[in-house]
Amino acid sequence: MKVIGITGGIGSGKSMVSMILRKTGAPVYDADSRAKYLMVHDPALRSGIVELFGSDSYTSEGELNRSLISARAFSDPGILTQLNALVHPATGRDFFDWIELQKSEGHLLAFKEAAILFESGAYLACDAVITVYAPSRTRVERVIVRDKVAADAVMARMARQWPEQQKIQRSDWMIINDGRQALIPQVLKAIAHFSILATDI
Repeated sequence: MKVIGITGGIGSGKSMVSMILRKTGAPVYDADSRAKYLMVHDPALRSGIVELFGSDSYTSEGELNRSLISARAFSDPGILTQLNALVHPATGRDFFDWIELQKSEGHLLAFKEAAILFESGAYLACDAVITVYAPSRTRVERVIVRDKVAADAVMARMARQWPEQQKIQRSDWMIINDGRQALIPQVLKAIAHFSILATDI
């Protein structure tokens, strides 16, 4: 089986690309969504988060106190590093379990979507990487509308990710999602390309 990573800066449209992939029947692992799930449902990870952030890390209903976690983690790089050191290994274990399931179901090609695929080192578990690209201005405008946040907040989040050119240089394929070029044909072309590699054993 070949595992293809999907990454790109915030607002680039990774989730849209993943949605198209799923429509074709391709299995896609959403690392960011799974991380959020595991932060609530993985006992060992929950324990580590409570130790790091305190008992207020979770609400009385057992849900993650996302506003508290975000405020502390993104204002203190040291805390963010410690949080990542808890979340990334848990997500990595979950991903490898998922991969085994895809293999058992006969898939030759699987995709992993992650915002910080390169930054976290998760790209090392991939056979190739696709970067979804959109101009910075377009990305900012999308996130302002999507998350209902101010432009400076979006820029701050962008600053914590690798620059787009650095991602593109490290990638094997690029999909342009600038609102001008058709997205579906690009995704289908990528599937065709990597499917050939997956069957070339």
